[in-house]
Amino acid sequence: MRLSSLRLTVGIASLLVSLLGLAVCVTAAPVTAAPAQLPVQLPVRLAQASAIDEDRLNELLDQGREQVEAGQTDEAIATYEAALQLASDNARIYSAIGFLQAKQRNFESAIAAYQQAIALDANNPDFYYALGFCKANLQDYEGAAAAYRRTTELRRNDVEAYLGLGVVLSRLGDFRGAIEAYKQVLATNPNNARLYESTGSAYLQQEQYPEALEMFQRAVALDPRSSTTQLNLGVALLNLGETADGMVALEKAAALEPKNGLIYLQIGDVYRAQGDFEQARSSYEKAVAVQPSLREAHLELGELYLEAQNYLRAIVTYRKLVELQPEDAEAHFQLGVALQGRERNAEAIRAYQQAGDLYRQQNNAEGEQKAEAAAEAIQ
Repeated sequence: MRLSSLRLTVGIASLLVSLLGLAVCVTAAPVTAAPAQLPVQLPVRLAQASAIDEDRLNELLDQGREQVEAGQTDEAIATYEAALQLASDNARIYSAIGFLQAKQRNFESAIAAYQQAIALDANNPDFYYALGFCKANLQDYEGAAAAYRRTTELRRNDVEAYLGLGVVLSRLGDFRGAIEAYKQVLATNPNNARLYESTGSAYLQQEQYPEALEMFQRAVALDPRSSTTQLNLGVALLNLGETADGMVALEKAAALEPKNGLIYLQIGDVYRAQGDFEQARSSYEKAVAVQPSLREAHLELGELYLEAQNYLRAIVTYRKLVELQPEDAEAHFQLGVALQGRERNAEAIRAYQQAGDLYRQQNNAEGEQKAEAAAEAIQ
């Protein structure tokens, strides 16, 4: 019996079991870089204004601050850009522009602004932290790691910077480095549940389940109402063969976050490994009900229907997935299997052909051959 991997996001601000004699290697999904709040240092008014240009500059800085507070982001950017014409050596104006660009997810523009700010004030840790955040969002994880490291050099006990560093190192597959980053501030922040959870997640990625369990237990003690912590605690317990306790933790996670389909998906995986297909089906159905876009839950549910030869329900399931993700080659192929089961051969051939076209576009030669063979077998 195959157990699908856990598809979850291990949150740090914002993706697993040795069970019933099955040694299952489970991998958590990468952690998402999301600081609690991107730092902003709005430019301050000049202490004295002795010239007309300085008076005008102060007016612009006041206007920009008012626009930021009013949520008028585009107008504030334009105002601060006008201010730069009068004070091109003001690092905090560049920083404010960077913040506002990042707020609108214009990360390339934000990076350019923060780099200008750093060129003018090379020892401001907030500038480097924000630069790391922007680079991480553009998946420049090496650049983000360098920026976060510089932040920690300038501000030794910056928990958010170490969390960000751990996140991007995890994205690079350097889980040992991520653990070291977290440990740098664990000793001085013993009551930070996010640090324990993030450390546990890195251990989980390395399949160091006893170490992961210890970290998640500490996180739960500090924050028992965190659904992701309960979920990861359950994952660690299940991998250590503690099935009953693991399921209790998963059920707690579902109760804390009933709209998270990933939790029901994992619960379904466990029931499926136990051979309890009815409970597995029910869990997968809950997953797609609360999170209809969850691809993996549709696929798992469809497989259960196919195994039970309930082809009509399988067709409905795979059609929903095709509607949600029309470029999903596997969804089209599985729809073909379900249609073929109902002897709707003409429709099945079209589904296989569509799957083959998509596999070819994705340079998946094996998938393309599989789809072609399935279509030819019917004709």
